[in-house]
Amino acid sequence: MIKRLIVVAIATVTLAGCANDSMSGDVYSASQAKQVQTVRYGTLVSVRPVKIQNQGGSNMIGTLGGAVLGGFLGNTIGGGSGRSLATAAGVVAGGVAGDQIGGAAGRTDGLELEIKTDQKENVVVVQKLGTTKFRPGQRVRMAQRGDTITVSPL
Repeated sequence: MIKRLIVVAIATVTLAGCANDSMSGDVYSASQAKQVQTVRYGTLVSVRPVKIQNQGGSNMIGTLGGAVLGGFLGNTIGGGSGRSLATAAGVVAGGVAGDQIGGAAGRTDGLELEIKTDQKENVVVVQKLGTTKFRPGQRVRMAQRGDTITVSPL
């Protein structure tokens, strides 16, 4: 029993380690490195905290993980046909719970940055919350390549 719980805990920690920081202004992806980017400058008009939901509405890993864990826990209850029913109920309840937990875990803290560019146009950029602090009135640099833009303070 203890060995099984340790295996589940290790799997959970491993999956949590897959978290991605690539949407913050402090991290560039490998494809962005050594690429020419267009730079514009501006002043922050407003900064608003937001939540960023991972792409795709379904959370297959959370659902499957919850179903497996729920089935495992349900299987430890009762005996005979009662054990089968408890296992089935555990799979369903675990899948639902895993989907909800995974969906909440799939939300990331972010910032909505409204910027008045030096060309006098207002743009809004949403990026993952990083270690950089932003405040209205602050001068910023926007580095853009295609539809990907990174905002950083000057």
